[in-house]
Amino acid sequence: MRIAFKALVMVGAIAVAAPNLVAPLVAPAFAQGRGAPDSFADLAANVSDAVVNISASQAAPERRPGSGSNVPPGIPRGTPFDDLFEEFFKRRQQGPDSEGSQPPQRRSNSLGSGFVIDAAGIVITNNHVIADASEITVIFNDGQRLKAELVGRDAKVDIAVLRVKPEKPLKAVKFGDSGKIRVGDWVMAVGNPFGLGGTVTVGILSARNRNINSGPYDDYLQTDASINKGNSGGPLFAMNGEVVGVNTAILSPSGGSVGIGFASPASVVKPIVDQLLQFGETRRGWLGVRIQQVDDQIAESLGLGRARGALVAGIDDKGPAKPAGLLSGDVIVRFDGQDVKNSTDLPRIVAATPVGKEVDVGVVRGGKERNLKVTLGRLEDGERIAAAATQGGGDVKPPRSVLQKALGMEFSSLNAETRKQFNLKDGVKGVVVTNIEASSPAAEKRVQAGDVIVEINQQPVNEPGDVIARMKQAKDQGRKSALFLIANAAGESRFVALPVE
Repeated sequence: MRIAFKALVMVGAIAVAAPNLVAPLVAPAFAQGRGAPDSFADLAANVSDAVVNISASQAAPERRPGSGSNVPPGIPRGTPFDDLFEEFFKRRQQGPDSEGSQPPQRRSNSLGSGFVIDAAGIVITNNHVIADASEITVIFNDGQRLKAELVGRDAKVDIAVLRVKPEKPLKAVKFGDSGKIRVGDWVMAVGNPFGLGGTVTVGILSARNRNINSGPYDDYLQTDASINKGNSGGPLFAMNGEVVGVNTAILSPSGGSVGIGFASPASVVKPIVDQLLQFGETRRGWLGVRIQQVDDQIAESLGLGRARGALVAGIDDKGPAKPAGLLSGDVIVRFDGQDVKNSTDLPRIVAATPVGKEVDVGVVRGGKERNLKVTLGRLEDGERIAAAATQGGGDVKPPRSVLQKALGMEFSSLNAETRKQFNLKDGVKGVVVTNIEASSPAAEKRVQAGDVIVEINQQPVNEPGDVIARMKQAKDQGRKSALFLIANAAGESRFVALPVE
C-alpha cells in the first residue's frame, strides 16, 4: 500500500476596520516552503545497504529452576528427600567427570542498529547496544554476518566504534552537518526495531538542543520519525543521504513510539568517532570546575542584569582553573570566543576544545567582566585523579556551639557533635543547618538539615552570627536576595539565592 504525503498550506486573513467600509481579506506573505517528496524510495534504496543490525551476546550463568536449585520443575519440594534430589540432578547436569566445574553458561542477546561509515569495515552504533558483550555480530542487508571487534567506546555520548573485515568493500554513508538541518526539515530513520531489520520511517526534525538528563553533553535532535526498541545506534538521515544523528532514546510511557525520539547530533558524534579511531579512547578538554545554572535570583544577587552563563560552584584543586585564577562564584559567560548562554553549554564547549590549548575565558566577578587565560587539561586525566584522591581533610578546630535562626532555618556552629550527627566530611567548613521550616524559601530551594552554609555573597561564614551579619549587609546594600554557597555532607557545593527579608 502506498501512502501519499501532501503539504498542507494554511492561509491567514487580516481584517482592517475603516469607517463605513468593510475591509477586504488580505493574505499575509509566507516564505515559500518545500512540499513533501512524492516518495522516499530513492533515498531509502541509496542508504539502506549501509545500515546494519547489531547482535551482541554475553555469556551468563545458566539459571536454575527453584531459586537456584538444580532440580527441574515438577519435582516435589519440601520433603525429607530434597538433598537427595538436589545431588542427583546436579550430577546428571554436570556429568561424571565435572566435579568442581563451573555451572553451564547460556548466552543473553541484545539487538540494535548501526551503520557503516567506511567501506573498509568501520561501523558505528550506541555504546549501550554492545555494553558488556563478549561477542558482537554485524548483520548486513544481504544476510552476511561478520564478527566485529570493538575499536573504542564512549559512555558519555553513548557511542561505540566497531571494525569488521569484509571480503569486498561495503556500502558506506557519511556524516553531514547537523547544524544546518532546520526544525521542520524531513528526516529518515533506518534501523532494526523489535528485530525487524531494514525498517524505514520518516518524519520531521521536531526540535534541537534537547536535554534529557542522560549525560553531561546532552544536545539531542528530536524527531517524530518512528523510533522503537532496536533502533538504537541507527542513523537519522537528512534528505541528501547524509547522517545528521544517531538514534539513541525515546520518550514513551508505553515502551513504543509516541512520536518523540532523540538522536545524538553528528556534530557531537563525529569528533568522538575520530578520537576513538585515532586513539582508541576519548581526549576531551578539562577546565576543572563544578558549575550550576544561573537563575533570575542568582543573576540579581550577582549584578548580572539577566540570567546567563555558568556559575562556578567549586574549583578542583588539581585542575587547570585554579592556577589560572578562576574563583568560586565567578560566572563564565564566554569560552574560547563562544558565548556561554547557560550552564549546559559550557561542558560541551570545553570537551570539544583540544587538550593543551590556551583559551580566553570571560567571567563576571563582582559585577564586572574580566578575561582570564586557561590552558586546558585532559578530562580523562582529571577523572583518574579524582578517583584516586583520598577522602578527608585536615584537622578542624571545633568552634563553640551556638544556635541561631533566620529565613526559616536553624543553624549552628560546627563541632564534633554536629559533624557526627549529620555525618559531615572533615574538610567541610561553615555553619551547619540543623532544622528548616517546610514552607521556607530555603526549603523550596532544597536546602535541608545537614547542609552547611559556606559563604554568603562570596564571603566566608564561620559562626551563626556571620550569617545574620551577611544578611543585614545585603539588605543595607539594597539587594533583594543574597547568594548562599551551600555544601552537602560530602563537601559538594552549589549556590542558592535566598531573599534577605
